[in-house]
Amino acid sequence: MGHRLIIAAALAACLLSPAGASAAGNGLITVRSTHSVNVTIQRLETALRAKGMTIFARIDHARAATRVGQKLRPTLLLIFGNPKIGTALLKCKQTVGIDLPLKMLAWKDARGHVWLTYNDPRWIAERHHLGRCGATAVRTMSTALRRFAKAAAGR
Repeated sequence: MGHRLIIAAALAACLLSPAGASAAGNGLITVRSTHSVNVTIQRLETALRAKGMTIFARIDHARAATRVGQKLRPTLLLIFGNPKIGTALLKCKQTVGIDLPLKMLAWKDARGHVWLTYNDPRWIAERHHLGRCGATAVRTMSTALRRFAKAAAGR
């Protein structure tokens, strides 16, 4: 009876998770976009700027591949952050700086679907063994990233 309850709970958790979103054991959250890679990143950048976030860089991996004579489906990375929130985590443990600033990757798969992928802040906190330190910042980041991804992906 206990095993059935666990299986039912796991199934319910899967069914109740946000449509189109997945969090793998590697700490990545991926949502499907209804837009092209370029439009997805542009929508993300617009949403970030509207909330006062700092855009640090935009990296076009496909363009870089072309420069070395290789082909790659559209793949754009946007690096951004809020130094006030990021600093709260860095004060807990400076190694968090390897995962900050935050980033989101828009990419097109072999079937032509566009996806937006980012690191789950809870995974970052676990990776660096932050414990309770920075818990408020992690919750804030998680909520904000979920909203930014939704705005960018058109969901």
